[in-house]
Amino acid sequence: MRLGVLDVGSNTVHLLAVDAHRGACPLPAHSHKAELRLAELLDENGAIGPDGVDRLVSTIADALQAAEDKGCEAVLPFATSAVREATNADQVLGRVKSETGVALEVLTGEQEARLTFLAARRWFGWSAGKLLVVDIGGGSLEIAYGIDEEPDAAVSLPLGAGRLTAGWLPGDPPDPIDVRALRRHVRAEIARTVGEFARFGSPDHVVATSKTFRQLARLTGAARSADGPYVQRELSRTSLEEWVSRLAAMPAERRAELPGVSAGRSAQLLAGALVAEAAMDLFGVETLEICPWALREGVILRRLDQLPTS
Repeated sequence: MRLGVLDVGSNTVHLLAVDAHRGACPLPAHSHKAELRLAELLDENGAIGPDGVDRLVSTIADALQAAEDKGCEAVLPFATSAVREATNADQVLGRVKSETGVALEVLTGEQEARLTFLAARRWFGWSAGKLLVVDIGGGSLEIAYGIDEEPDAAVSLPLGAGRLTAGWLPGDPPDPIDVRALRRHVRAEIARTVGEFARFGSPDHVVATSKTFRQLARLTGAARSADGPYVQRELSRTSLEEWVSRLAAMPAERRAELPGVSAGRSAQLLAGALVAEAAMDLFGVETLEICPWALREGVILRRLDQLPTS
């Protein structure tokens, strides 16, 4: 069957159509996405403004048309932190439902972490042993750890690259004082969670998902996206640390000229790098591997698991 998963994230609205059936690897068939950066459209009261809601409704309608055009039998729609934390979330969800017919499922941060962990587990398999999975989104940071398909520990922190950029780094390039303040904030937030994971012992394999990690890995020499998902891509803490200070000195326009960095994400890259560096340092990770599957694939896999066997 052809399934569509509609991900209303903090940075993008992304429809991924896949050909899939239970017990098989979902094969991407079509990708349709638009950058809205909802995490940056919140007003001073934490609400998504009228223009943002208009754009969201229009973008979802376009995605549904793309799903129909590509023959999707069903669409699995969900939203993450930007909608979840908006003070007018109920009104936004109501308008989306009334104007598009889509009932967005708003995932909790822990659900995000657990579904992303499931995707990473299925990608790497049981031979990977105990997994530590880290995901940096536009609005939040998810961390999960475990040896099974359900993690033993999973947390979500308000440390997304878009959120932090909007709230902490107003300059372009940012003021070094602001960068230092954000660095302290990020490390203090992550440090509070380390003990929750440490009691389970050291992981056998550390993996990261998300556009932010893929861009950082590309900067440090990993293969291009065009080389396909089966090429191993790694990110070392030493290489990342060398890039953080360089990114901090660059305006967003200059970052967008770097290998693998998109113009739409270039302003957020420094905040994402600070979060990635802090997570690797505080969890004692020297090198991690980039996983091509993440939350969307986790949602698809969970749906396939729920289908009847006959």
